[in-house]
Amino acid sequence: MAIPGNLLSPTTETIDPNTSGWTSHLNCTIHAGIGGRAGGGGCLSVRSVAAGEMQARTVSSYPITAGTVYYVFADTAGVVGERIGIRWMYGAIQLGITWSVPTTGSSAAWHRVSVAGVAPSGATQAQVLLSSTEAGANVSHFWENIYLGAPVRTIGNLFPFNTESSEVDASGWAPVVNASISRQTPVMGWAVDNYLAGGQTLAMTAVAAGNASILAVDRPTVTPGQEYLAYAYLQPPTVASTAWIELRFYDVNDNQIQATRSVLAPPTPATGMYRQRVSDTAPANAASCSLAAGLDGASAGQVLRLETIVIAAAPELQAGTVVPYADGSFEQGVAGWTVANGVATVARTSPWGDSYFEGAYSLAITSSTATTSTIRSAKFPVIGGVSWRAQILAHPDAGTWTSVVVRVRWYDDANVEVGVSGGVSYGVPGSAWYVMPSDSTAPADATQASIDLVVTAATTASVLNVDQVVLWEVLPQTAVEAHSDSGYATLTLRELPLDDYTITVQRVAADGTRTLVRGPSGLIDRQPITSDLLVIEDHEAPFGVQYYYAVTVYTAGGAVQVTRSSGPVTLELPDGNEAWLKDPGNPQRNVKVLVAKPPDWQRPIEQAAFVIRGRRNKVVLSGRRQGLEGELAIWTRSDEERAALHLLLDSGNTLLWQTAPGMGVADMYVSVGQITESRVSPLAQEQWRAWTLPLTEADLPLTTGVNGAAGRTWQDVVTEFATCADLLDVYATSEALLLDRRG
Repeated sequence: MAIPGNLLSPTTETIDPNTSGWTSHLNCTIHAGIGGRAGGGGCLSVRSVAAGEMQARTVSSYPITAGTVYYVFADTAGVVGERIGIRWMYGAIQLGITWSVPTTGSSAAWHRVSVAGVAPSGATQAQVLLSSTEAGANVSHFWENIYLGAPVRTIGNLFPFNTESSEVDASGWAPVVNASISRQTPVMGWAVDNYLAGGQTLAMTAVAAGNASILAVDRPTVTPGQEYLAYAYLQPPTVASTAWIELRFYDVNDNQIQATRSVLAPPTPATGMYRQRVSDTAPANAASCSLAAGLDGASAGQVLRLETIVIAAAPELQAGTVVPYADGSFEQGVAGWTVANGVATVARTSPWGDSYFEGAYSLAITSSTATTSTIRSAKFPVIGGVSWRAQILAHPDAGTWTSVVVRVRWYDDANVEVGVSGGVSYGVPGSAWYVMPSDSTAPADATQASIDLVVTAATTASVLNVDQVVLWEVLPQTAVEAHSDSGYATLTLRELPLDDYTITVQRVAADGTRTLVRGPSGLIDRQPITSDLLVIEDHEAPFGVQYYYAVTVYTAGGAVQVTRSSGPVTLELPDGNEAWLKDPGNPQRNVKVLVAKPPDWQRPIEQAAFVIRGRRNKVVLSGRRQGLEGELAIWTRSDEERAALHLLLDSGNTLLWQTAPGMGVADMYVSVGQITESRVSPLAQEQWRAWTLPLTEADLPLTTGVNGAAGRTWQDVVTEFATCADLLDVYATSEALLLDRRG
């Protein structure tokens, strides 16, 4: 799959099936290589003509806008270090080159290089430059997975692109104590589809022995009471010192009012990048936040590198959970968990990545004797009188455990205990991760709850790891709602399984006919499940007939894991004179119109007639009779309707025409030919228009996905753009802003 937003063609990006997108720029020849990971396995082999620097560039120059930030990255491998650049052009004239910092070493394994820069004044086009300096002639350097386009940033990140990645410069960061800041490009391999990870890293160097730290310059706005998660990839020094990140909150006067630290526990020796997380809730007087990073006990000259630095609203480990991220994931410690009774102890697992299900750490419960202990969480807000589900994932790491009981303890506003659930007891065989849910109903006066884990060790020195602790109100797993006024239905699926499961969603008519439902990636047919909560807006559901949704979940091997069905649902279209015209891939363009006259249908057929001498009748050879063709006459009743219909028709996409039952026309996918828009009266102020739409019956679009914001919110827009005027230079329409289609 092509890199989203890439200005380069798929052939130029992946070097498959050929090298036609690349040419020599300096001291090299271009060849097709093998062993690439992107596309069909090809890669670009740039071979030196003589010792010294060699450069390859894209054959094409790509249109760009002066003053705009552009980003390039590539995966590369070779016997020497390398760099990548953006060559700014005005026609055939080179205006300058923005180069990345050269890599600190070399590797025959694939690793990432990247750089970003602002297009200079007068630049109208850009090329990608690939550079390495070889020691002799006929030495090959290899490249693939090459991108040129808008900055690739984490959706939802409160930090701007350059603070997240330092690809333009290191200006997003400032020293706090005993530190200098630079950028470095270590030899670092990333997954081929990890487009967020760049080559250039932010490097903090300890000036002298002792503690050293840096702080992001940005102060993104926060909402008091909102939980935030910050994370960064850290590459600590190999010599012992303590690396950490810290989420800080500030008041309106920029005074620091809260700081939460998370310490990295790297493997020994620490040679890679390790993603460290920290979370906390913004206090009542918080106005902004930032992120600090540092080393405690550093030696002079030690370097801490950071990559993909993010602050965002904390994700839910389970949709609707009331357990904060820190208490459910244990990424920065044991949070509010304590030992209520027994000999057990609790701690965060160590080192990084030793034992976890989510993130990089879990809670380690250690029992020194073969006895029972109770481990209790902090209190979380709940609603009384409704059903709740507590759930943990547990993994026996050492020794043997007889049982684990999961139960909920209830409290009122005064922190007085008002009940405790009976809980569910689980055996803990083997060494896998086990899901352990426990359902109970909160007493009517309950406003808080804590989770108890009653664990019984069967042997001494037993260790039980716990992760992804959640507590949520039990809502229907499958719910459906009709939105007749807007012409669609909403299907909500909760508690879907994750970890390599796929899903199929079908709309089932009264006669048993099944039709796949459309999602962002096309028809939902064995698509990967990426969240336990899935909300689908079905804009192709029929009107006036009852139907339901059938859901099938499959394992990674293709076996059926579980099936579900929704309740029945019916969309209404009360006025039989109205009809919907819809774009399946762009439902924001859908329009309800008034029908003046339905089509008189024709069904063309290709025929050839031959006159046979001596025979009375011709011989006619026919192809297959084609679909319906006819002209639909409609009215628009306002200038807004007229503009909306033009927007719908502009793309030329296949549309869905839907009418009320009993009008003699079934729902139909159509292509619309040359349209006619006429006035209905000579009065200039008359807003009604009469339209003639030539329709040709079409097939269901199989690969069209539903366009949307892809997770972007207004926070992402505010982070990237300072004023509304800045948006006008980038997006032609509000729809372009919604879909992030930059001009």
